[in-house]
Amino acid sequence: MGDAIDLSGDGGVIKTIVRKSKSDAVAPTEDFPVVDVHYEGTLADTGEVFDTTHEDNTIFSFELGKGSVIKAWDIAVKTMKVGEIAKITCKPDYAYGSAGSPPDIPLDATLVFEVELVACRPRKSSTTGSVSEERAKLEELKKVERFPPLSRVAREEETFFLTLKFPFQFSYLFFF
Repeated sequence: MGDAIDLSGDGGVIKTIVRKSKSDAVAPTEDFPVVDVHYEGTLADTGEVFDTTHEDNTIFSFELGKGSVIKAWDIAVKTMKVGEIAKITCKPDYAYGSAGSPPDIPLDATLVFEVELVACRPRKSSTTGSVSEERAKLEELKKVERFPPLSRVAREEETFFLTLKFPFQFSYLFFF
């Protein structure tokens, strides 16, 4: 294991590298803020596992800096590189605080996570173009939904049905 690094400056978030990434591995950036991680969370006091992605082999994805995860993760994961595994110890102020997250995480709990950064990628909207391009695409989709093109088979079935129902009046309209 590597040396413990105090990422918060007050001992609230400590990162220890368990496995280094390859030298050419990428790290999250402003252009690639969405991260995919595998993790296992334990209570520091008891070592009890309260959450993991390893049991069902899932990946947890989130965007850094959006507040969708605990503060410790926003701070620590942005310092990682793809392929790296780190042990992240976080004090209550950087986790669930005095409220905890019952029933699994008691109040004022210090948590330990082993996190593997699997991938980092751009957010979806940054790869699809400008707002005006998005609106144009949306309008085009609305038109398609309002006026779906009849397939050749559907036209033939409709022609056959109308010919049977109105054999003399309208059948000549459908010979095109």
